[in-house]
Amino acid sequence: MSNDKKVGPASRISMNTSLSAEQHKYIDPNLIRRVLLDSKTIAMVGLSPKSERPSHFVATYLQYEGYRVIPVNPRADEILGEKSYPDLKSIPDDIQIDIVDVFRRPEDCPNIAADAVAIGAKAIWFQLHVISQEAADIAEAGGLDVVMDRCVKIEHGRYNGSLHWVGMNTEIISARRGRKYL
Repeated sequence: MSNDKKVGPASRISMNTSLSAEQHKYIDPNLIRRVLLDSKTIAMVGLSPKSERPSHFVATYLQYEGYRVIPVNPRADEILGEKSYPDLKSIPDDIQIDIVDVFRRPEDCPNIAADAVAIGAKAIWFQLHVISQEAADIAEAGGLDVVMDRCVKIEHGRYNGSLHWVGMNTEIISARRGRKYL
C-alpha cells in the first residue's frame, strides 16, 4: 500500500496481465514512473512505417510528448523523420538510448536484450503481450531496468493524466483540464 501512495491514484488502476506472480516486479508502478521520468531517447525495435500499426501510433504519441524516438527496422531508411537503423548495435555511439521499446515476438527478445545491454541502454520495455523471462534475465544481469507486458504510451498517459482523452477511465477525479492531442 505504501508504494501506491508514492505514485498516486493512477497506479491503483488494475490492468490485466499474463505475468506470473514472480514477474509482477516488471509492472511495478514506481519502476514504470521512474523509467518514464528519467528517459529522453527511446529506440523502438520493430517500429513500422505504416501509420495504422500500433508501433507507429505509439511512436507518434511519444514524439508529441517530447521523446526522441529512434526507429529500429531493417526494412526502412527513415520513419517519422528519424533515420532508421537495422539493429540496435547500428545506432551511433553518440546517441544515448534510455529505453529500448520492443515490438517484436517473444522469441526475438533475448537477442534484443543482449544488444540493449551491449549499447548501454538504461531500460528495456517489452510491449503488451511481449513476455520473455529469458530476455528479462539477460537485461537484468546487464544492469537494465525491465518493464514487461505494458504499453509505454498507455503508461505514459496514465501518469500524466491524459488517458481520459482516449476514453479510458483513469479513476482520477480532478478539476484540472487536460490538454487535447491534435
